[in-house]
Amino acid sequence: MRSMHELTSEERASYLATAIQAAEAAGAILLDHARSGFRIDHKAAINLVTDADRQAEESIVRTIRSAHPAHRILAEERGRDGARESPYQWIVDPLDGTTNFAHGFPFYSVSIGLEYQGDCVLGVVLDPTRRELFTAVVGEGAVLNGERLHVSASASLDHSLLVTGFAYDIRETTNNNFDHFSRISLLAQGVRRTGSAALDLCYVAAGRFDGYWEVKLSPWDMAAGIVLVREAGGLVSGFRKDTFSLYGQELVATNGRIHDQLLDVIHQRSGNP
Repeated sequence: MRSMHELTSEERASYLATAIQAAEAAGAILLDHARSGFRIDHKAAINLVTDADRQAEESIVRTIRSAHPAHRILAEERGRDGARESPYQWIVDPLDGTTNFAHGFPFYSVSIGLEYQGDCVLGVVLDPTRRELFTAVVGEGAVLNGERLHVSASASLDHSLLVTGFAYDIRETTNNNFDHFSRISLLAQGVRRTGSAALDLCYVAAGRFDGYWEVKLSPWDMAAGIVLVREAGGLVSGFRKDTFSLYGQELVATNGRIHDQLLDVIHQRSGNP
């Protein structure tokens, strides 16, 4: 089995073109619904889904299947389908920031990642309201609208702007990130909460944030954004520096310079060594 680095430039370009085409079509659907209206359903007390989510996801799946019918797809609303034996799996969040979208707060995104043999190798995140397209392919760098991205140079937490989020089961679990948030807020220059994990990761890649952490994440929250961070020169891990799993729910992503400091604070909170 070939590694992603052994794929031809034509193959890489084909996968990237598919992701961009799918993201732009989905973004147009979201903007159309933002103007014309949409129906909201509740998956749980504060976990929303709209018909915009579903239509954007269907559009993405059609685009991927048309271009790469043998590939697997894991999407937030429909789950997993496709050929089990394929080493390729597209990981899709058609609307990351549904609560923002539902309230008319213009901070949401389309996120499409490609996993190859268990590794995230391509990421495309589109912010349709700002017309910002973030793209990255392993070994080729991270790009925003054609301009190369680089993480920030901040070297200390007290000079860093961080970002985080909270899970939908925040009312039912003690593992709700409040303890991390309160401790880290006292040590960082500032902490933000935007409501779109995919864009948070892109903003780390772009140097707009110096670091990000969160618990209770799903693969579609992370798959595209972690490629952006890594290709922009940043560092991605779980709550331990030597561990990361796309299916492990915990994520720390930084410019690399503050990574150990952020992990130390998390460990102090949890009592882990």
